[in-house]
Amino acid sequence: MTMLNHLIKLIIIFLLVFTPIAFGSMELWAFSLMELGILLIIVLWAIQKSIFGSQSAILNPQSAISLNSELRTPNSTFCFILLSLFLLLVFIQMIPLPSEIIKIISPKTYAFRHSLSFEPSASSLQLSLVPFATKIEFFKWLTLTGFFLFFLNWESSNGDIVNPLILTIMLVGIGESLYGMFEFFSGHRYILNLDMQVSAVTGTFINRNYFAGYLLMVIPLSVGYLFSRESYQKGRFMGWRHRLSSLDGKTLLIAFGIILMILGLLFSASRMGIVSLLLSFSLISILFRESQRGQKFSKTTVLIFGLALLWAVWIGLDAVISRFFIVSESFEERWMIWVNTFQIIKDFPIMGSGLGTFVHVFPVYRSFHIRGLVTHAENDFLQLASEVGLIGIGLLLFVFVFLFFRTLLAIRSFHSRDSKKYIGIGGLVGIL
Repeated sequence: MTMLNHLIKLIIIFLLVFTPIAFGSMELWAFSLMELGILLIIVLWAIQKSIFGSQSAILNPQSAISLNSELRTPNSTFCFILLSLFLLLVFIQMIPLPSEIIKIISPKTYAFRHSLSFEPSASSLQLSLVPFATKIEFFKWLTLTGFFLFFLNWESSNGDIVNPLILTIMLVGIGESLYGMFEFFSGHRYILNLDMQVSAVTGTFINRNYFAGYLLMVIPLSVGYLFSRESYQKGRFMGWRHRLSSLDGKTLLIAFGIILMILGLLFSASRMGIVSLLLSFSLISILFRESQRGQKFSKTTVLIFGLALLWAVWIGLDAVISRFFIVSESFEERWMIWVNTFQIIKDFPIMGSGLGTFVHVFPVYRSFHIRGLVTHAENDFLQLASEVGLIGIGLLLFVFVFLFFRTLLAIRSFHSRDSKKYIGIGGLVGIL
């Protein structure tokens, strides 16, 4: 059982390292390998439960009862039901349905199919306009849903895994930032073996916004981890000078790593990434304040962000600042994409045009000229609504709201000096 646990941990750590480095796992080979890794984890976990779970139940029936009750918590059951319904919806998009049902559920799909079909009198049609694209996305969502539900149950009995996973995530974030800044400021400006130059810090990601989005999850979690290390010392020292002098080397390295990641995000020149970073640190500085001492904000978070900003100014922020002056042109283009995406939602309101079909459907609705291909709606929520309809987006919204409030309640239940509270807040802010 211990060996299987260690193997599962190693595969999880491998995935945390591999998925960002492999160009954000955007390519077919990369996310296919990710899917195989997650599948292997679930298979190993199932073997562990079927073999060792039954043995422990014979040796200790009481512990088996408590374990089973833990696995059937409202969190797991409710999330499982809603996510299963979402996957069922996507599965229905792929399977052939009687033409009359398609005509009722999605008249626009019926019209599209008959206008493009070589068999206008076909007795069965599919809701997805591009079933193959939907199949690829279905397996992605199925894999990640399985991993999420697995981790929701597995982590509760493996509390010692939290710190190694956070350290892995943080080290990868620091590594991505260092590599991206080295490539950009050295003048080489290439991503690994790809024959494409970058105009900003992107790490191994092929897009500045993907890189910024990744760091926006890693940085708040890392700040939470930093505070969790200090939490047990806060009552022992009088004043910030005494606390600063007591910091150990590891804590200082973590703080320095956070500063490096902030630098990486700033020099990515991702406008919404930078705005989101400011919002994240504003929220963290309020949530991490010591209210019992009358603090309105956390001085530590302000100090970290201030040092990173001073360093960035010293290096030079001209290219970053200049991008904010062309925001009107970019926003105008994005606004037109959103308007056209709304039209897709209007035509496919109930069950969408098919998960993963946006890039194929959008050219039909595009009302403006653009060089190249619009591959995404510049808004994940609008794009998802156009692909899975109001039913699909509603199911995912319920899952998110449920987990969000459950997480808030869990965080509030911790003592003010409990290290888990800071990690929980950091993770939640990263997700937001």
